Amino acid sequence: MKKIGFLSFGHWSDAHGSQTRTAADVLQQSIDLAVAAEELGADGAYFRVHHFARQLGSPFPLLAAAGARTSRIELGTGVIDMRYENPLMMAENAGAADLIASGRLQLGISRGSPEQVIDGWRYFGYRPAEGETDADLARRHTEVLLEVLKGEGFAQPSPRPMFANPPGLLRLEPHSEGLRGRIWWGAASDSTARWAAGLGMNLMSSTLKEDESGKPFHVQQAEQITAFRDAWDAAGWDHAPRVSVSRSIFPLVTAQDRALFGGSSEEADQIGQIDNMRAVFGRSYAAEPDVLAEQLAADEAIAAADTLLLTVPNQLGVDYNAHVLEAVLTQVAPALGWR
Repeated sequence: MKKIGFLSFGHWSDAHGSQTRTAADVLQQSIDLAVAAEELGADGAYFRVHHFARQLGSPFPLLAAAGARTSRIELGTGVIDMRYENPLMMAENAGAADLIASGRLQLGISRGSPEQVIDGWRYFGYRPAEGETDADLARRHTEVLLEVLKGEGFAQPSPRPMFANPPGLLRLEPHSEGLRGRIWWGAASDSTARWAAGLGMNLMSSTLKEDESGKPFHVQQAEQITAFRDAWDAAGWDHAPRVSVSRSIFPLVTAQDRALFGGSSEEADQIGQIDNMRAVFGRSYAAEPDVLAEQLAADEAIAAADTLLLTVPNQLGVDYNAHVLEAVLTQVAPALGWR
């Protein structure tokens, strides 16, 4: 069995054919797609977070709203850029959203991806300390977040509070028990995967990673997962971690599928540069369901992960994306033993 969810980038534009022409369209349709995915038997609804872009940028109102409309499906992010975050405010917002969702949040966080503006986190009031990089800034914010999510008191109470305090140091409220164990790190390299394991975060691996060996993408990603799990064991955590990978997968079962994606399957990985990093991009999959099952069976990283996130073309609307999810869940996943 494998958990299967979707990952939406949350684009909106007035381009021809777009079903998401405004931010309101994207937000409302994101909630509707989470509801539809739950009804279809999917396991997760995840959303990208990008600032200064016509994409989803403020995740917690969306996660809370989706949590209020659903009852079973996991709700998550992939990923929140920690360079932009006040970790204490984030802990409060995440705690509230998780309580509304009855403990179903799975928060993917990271150093972030290439930005729309130069050093956008500076506009949010953050900057690296002397001798730090922006990646160091993200990790520092992350370590603070993980600490306060433990729910332990750390703030000295006022001797003249407006309301009566419990004894001892105060913690942030609302606190959601268990959320600390549902934080994921989006790792682009083997070293950051090992760092995440040392801090007890789950691993979220995307459709690209640093090209560290020249091997095929799925092989490098599988090796990253192995490095992560080895580091997890070495850290001595008393529970098993979770690992997700993302893929673009389109079963061709209707004329519309063939028209939209019949020629979009990529047979080989791609190489590019991202933020001065040589990156390898994984292929996309678009084929008849039986062919897809054969292709996906050969993907070593999918085999190694417990969770598969399907990147969806959200601008095609809720109905079409629900159709894609249903086709994967009913016509591809059973052939691979995932259902």
